[in-house]
Amino acid sequence: MPYLFAGTACVGSIHCSREFRAAFLRWFSRKLGYEVAKSLGSRMSMPLGKQVFFAGVAASGSCAILYYLVQKTFSRASYYQLALEQLHSHPEALEALGTPLNVHYLRLTDKYNFVDIADAKLKIPVSGPKSEGHLYVSSSRDAPFKRWNLQEVFLELKDGQQIPLFKPSRDNDEVKKE
Repeated sequence: MPYLFAGTACVGSIHCSREFRAAFLRWFSRKLGYEVAKSLGSRMSMPLGKQVFFAGVAASGSCAILYYLVQKTFSRASYYQLALEQLHSHPEALEALGTPLNVHYLRLTDKYNFVDIADAKLKIPVSGPKSEGHLYVSSSRDAPFKRWNLQEVFLELKDGQQIPLFKPSRDNDEVKKE
């Protein structure tokens, strides 16, 4: 969509006239009060300190957004959702933690958390009013893009108590819910 300003049209990434840029920067400076807008429009370079500061802010913001997106990706994965279903449907675990349950972000630096194309192992921090702990999840699938199958799910409370939530039966292909 073309933007008309002072007789100059700007479309997409096509460069605008110098007058348009100057008028826009004056408006931007007036409206938002940023001194940076003036230095962005001038031919003089920004001082190194400001460049480092803005680069640091941009890098920090990018890292925070990336961290959030990775957490969302994990929380939407079927192996993650299946494990939480096991936790929510297990009365002993709910009694030990108390309700309501809080599921916290994964520690991405924890070496236990591992996902590849065929296997997934997670250590999900959970807490409730009575206690807190970690939900350990082991899951696999036969081939890429196939359905994930839980192998084992257990809750380890902070006092060391382990509550098994799910383990497949060895006798046949039935699922054993503990």
